Amino acid sequence: MLLAIDIGNTHLVLGIFKGDQLVHSWRVVTRRNQTFDEYAVLFRNLFELEGISSKDIESMVISSVVPPLNKTFESLAKQYFSLEPLFIDPTRQDLVPIPSYKPPADVGADRIANAIAAFDLIGGPSIVVDFGTATTFDAISGKGEYLGGVIAPGIGISAEALFSRASKLPRIEIRKPSKVIGDSTVGSMQSGLYFGYVGLVEGILRNMKGELGEAEVLATGGLASLVAAATEAIDRVEEDLTLFGLRLFHSKLS
Repeated sequence: MLLAIDIGNTHLVLGIFKGDQLVHSWRVVTRRNQTFDEYAVLFRNLFELEGISSKDIESMVISSVVPPLNKTFESLAKQYFSLEPLFIDPTRQDLVPIPSYKPPADVGADRIANAIAAFDLIGGPSIVVDFGTATTFDAISGKGEYLGGVIAPGIGISAEALFSRASKLPRIEIRKPSKVIGDSTVGSMQSGLYFGYVGLVEGILRNMKGELGEAEVLATGGLASLVAAATEAIDRVEEDLTLFGLRLFHSKLS
């Protein structure tokens, strides 16, 4: 079995593959101060719920945008799985050419994984929208090259900013309201966040297609389905796109 790990700023996503099939996945909170022993306990508990032993894990591939945790997970792999993990490094791979982004090292490992998966699923040109802590828009050429993209504040960051910077506004749940014109403070905030964010996504995609040409759009991340429900600008939702990209990356290099 292959253990794929996507280390994000807010969430840690784990996936176990048997061959090319994703058989189990989990999403947990990223805790930067946890030791590799503490993460090992968490992993063991999650695995045991599905009847999986650490001995079943034969290989491990990781994408990380949280550099302080890289050493933690390297130690975790070696100490508890007796494995040398494969980390996606944008500057030490040629599966996704990066012809124009400067410097290439600044491209997030998760964006490389998404590009691999998107090109495998639908070819190119294509655009991946990843709804994470930040919302990223990534352009992939017809040759599978990573061309660049857009980084915008995530909808969760926007909601937290409203709560923390405006003393009379409450912390709210992010969801699709029943109408645009809110009849309460909470309803008005939900409308502004949700429909405002849909407008942001549609506007960025429209302008990206103006430069890239017609392209199919894939969405991934925790809020992908929620946002995609209100717009035709997103063609397809693949919630586990990054995990599948990690599997492809591992399979092509192992």
